[in-house]
Amino acid sequence: MAENKEEDVKLGANKFRETQPLGTAAQTDKDYKEPPPAPLFEPGELSSWSFYRAGIAEFMATFLFLYITILTVMGLKRSDSLCSSVGIQGVAWAFGGMIFALVYCTAGISGGHINPAVTFGLFLARKLSLTRAIFYIVMQCLGAICGAGVVKGFMVGPYQRLGGGANVVNHGYTKGDGLGAEIIGTFVLVYTVFSATDAKRNARDSHVPILAPLPIGFAVFLVHLATIPITGTGINPARSLGAAIIYNTDQAWDDHVMDLLGWTIHWSCTCCSLPSNNHQSHSIPQVVLSFLKKP
Repeated sequence: MAENKEEDVKLGANKFRETQPLGTAAQTDKDYKEPPPAPLFEPGELSSWSFYRAGIAEFMATFLFLYITILTVMGLKRSDSLCSSVGIQGVAWAFGGMIFALVYCTAGISGGHINPAVTFGLFLARKLSLTRAIFYIVMQCLGAICGAGVVKGFMVGPYQRLGGGANVVNHGYTKGDGLGAEIIGTFVLVYTVFSATDAKRNARDSHVPILAPLPIGFAVFLVHLATIPITGTGINPARSLGAAIIYNTDQAWDDHVMDLLGWTIHWSCTCCSLPSNNHQSHSIPQVVLSFLKKP
């Protein structure tokens, strides 16, 4: 009797086995096709019109992104109080809403990156070639510079007086605070981009490609709500670079571009023989701690 019962259990386990465990990642048989990894170099792209069309789309998207968002920031800073303007929430909505609209418009042309951090992340994931990644980043930075430049052309005096929409570490925070906020914010954005465009999800949910810009824009909105009080929210190297170049003050460069670049070069040159008056003989941990504690 006991043997028959054990046999029934074995038969039931084989006949009614769980073919789809909890979590789609646990499936053994793929019901989707992952695209092959992009080659590192693809010279054929340089002779393709779609390659340059994608770069133009990235330029225009970043141009419009900087134009609308910096104008919104200028409107906020020109008002007498936050209650008489769009407020921080309005600025966050401007950034998130523009990303939603621009990703939706350019996703079918260039993939809708509009951010060198997203482009670099997709390159590391072998989603695009090095040739295309470099081209995208260059066009994104040029678009950001032009977008901020047009805003300055409209309002030269107020632009310089009100900060030009440049990212700076606000009073009461250290550069370590700003760097940590930017790292976490950029992670949230890139993680959302990868999740919203995942091949497995696209295969199972036909509505995902249509709705992908929505969570990406919403992630940008939420990150801006959290980090505007700290750094004004960068999470987009092209956005920070374009505003810093056009605004062009020591604080903007020191906080967001030249300081990070300078310390990167400093760390790269620790093994080089340099004059003593150029580099002090501190250990790398001391250098890192002193940098993060700078106001």
